[in-house]
Amino acid sequence: MPRPTQILRHTRKALEDSQLLKVLQSEIKHEQSSPPLQGYYESGYLGDFVVDYDSSKSQDVVLRRKCESGEEVAVSALVGPKSIAEDGSFRGGVLMKVCVKKPGLNSMLQLDCGVTEKLMGGSQFDILSAHYIKSANSHRKSEYRGPLFSTLDPNLQDALKEYLVAKGISESLTNFLLLHLNQKEQGQYLKWLQKLESLLK
Repeated sequence: MPRPTQILRHTRKALEDSQLLKVLQSEIKHEQSSPPLQGYYESGYLGDFVVDYDSSKSQDVVLRRKCESGEEVAVSALVGPKSIAEDGSFRGGVLMKVCVKKPGLNSMLQLDCGVTEKLMGGSQFDILSAHYIKSANSHRKSEYRGPLFSTLDPNLQDALKEYLVAKGISESLTNFLLLHLNQKEQGQYLKWLQKLESLLK
């Protein structure tokens, strides 16, 4: 016959599991009824970019396009840190890396950007840093890759942003990235919650 302390321990564990299961199921219902960024990004599309990589198991997406001039543009993006919106919901901005490579050259220009929502809907991107990469295999930490972007002449900052817009980094593209990556992250989070739920049933 089990001792009273064993019965108490098993009862407490069952109650803890039951409580955790209820909280998990509540969170699952909330996520299923709360599509991310609903109604914000109907205008999002890829333009001339094609999806090069987008696995349901990874957090990022890679897009590519070839310009008429022969230049190659690659965009790698993933959801960045969360921020709290005015309605109390969590919003995930996007960290976007844009690489531009001219034909016949090993070197490339890499611009690290942040994509955020505009207050009135839609999206915008800001360049956080600009790097000259000698080659795709050049990753020595000691190499000088460029100054802090914020220290550049404002005219140069504006010109670099206009350069990216000319290469296809449009608001419709950043709209697409915000919606797609937030949906992707929510789907991965929901699957994770459901796996935890299955352990406790």
